[in-house]
Amino acid sequence: MPLPRLALTLGDVAGIGPEIIVRAVTSGRLREFCTPLIVGHPDVVARAAKLLDTPLRLQLVASPAEPVSDGAIACWNPGADVVRDVPAGQIDGRAGKGAYDYLVAATRAALRSEIDAITTAPLNKAALHAGGVNFPGHTEILAAECGVAEFAMMLYLPPGPEVRSPHGLGVAHVTLHTSVRSVPGLLSESKIRETVELIDGFMKRIGCDQPRVGVCALNPHAGEDGLFGDEEATLIAPAVQAAVAQGIRAAGPFPADTLLRRAVLGEFDGVAAMYHDQGHIALKLIGFERAVNVTLGLPIVRTSPSHGTAFDIAWQGKASCDGLVEAARIAAALATTR
Repeated sequence: MPLPRLALTLGDVAGIGPEIIVRAVTSGRLREFCTPLIVGHPDVVARAAKLLDTPLRLQLVASPAEPVSDGAIACWNPGADVVRDVPAGQIDGRAGKGAYDYLVAATRAALRSEIDAITTAPLNKAALHAGGVNFPGHTEILAAECGVAEFAMMLYLPPGPEVRSPHGLGVAHVTLHTSVRSVPGLLSESKIRETVELIDGFMKRIGCDQPRVGVCALNPHAGEDGLFGDEEATLIAPAVQAAVAQGIRAAGPFPADTLLRRAVLGEFDGVAAMYHDQGHIALKLIGFERAVNVTLGLPIVRTSPSHGTAFDIAWQGKASCDGLVEAARIAAALATTR
């Protein structure tokens, strides 16, 4: 059986994306579970290889499905040439637009089944906007391109020393890239229930037959019986009850500070967080290098490492590719269970 064909998008070329992709494809680790395809400008890739003093034989392809010769790494450039001149470690609209073009092209190729999965290097949201792209991040672009209304961003920590569940721990978020002030108004019973359903479906897909899903409260102490807010009683508890009525092993709402600890200790396989940092902080604290971002609800497979563009160390040869390799490994595994 052929290995999954995995697209690696360069992300923001002013960040560490080109470096970590070159490290990953030249390490030999990716070849164990996928056939990589770099999506981005070949000159930027070659410059990263020179920086790292790493031999890299690129073969330019006109389409993702074009075969390559043995030992070569395919590189497909669906973007503009202007990214070649982007300075390192700075917000630049050309880099933002390039990251968008790479992602959109890879997504459409996946929808056409020309590739089996996508792993994205980080983009910078300010650069995205500077490039005229009015999306807050990868997840929202992917949902728009795929035409889906029910989707979620998950941080998934595979089985390992950080978590006791034999299936790892997945934390998905009801709201995504938005201000904390706007979160209460964006919550609804249906969105919370949909997030629980997506968590349940993902965990089953990776082999957890009966996932246990804990649902975070929004307010401290789960609202303290209405003293700190009523979202727990009016929105979250009814969503949990609706999920249970569908046969999902959901429970909550629980105070987030104790729920995440309970999940790490193995009581839950998945957690529904109400907002971005409520889930991200806990998982990044215990598993920053191994946590993988997975977009749930898409008809295609997309993952990414949990870190950002790291402008402070970009193009200095310091960035580790471990997070990208782990994200690629999860993408390849999910591609075989579609």
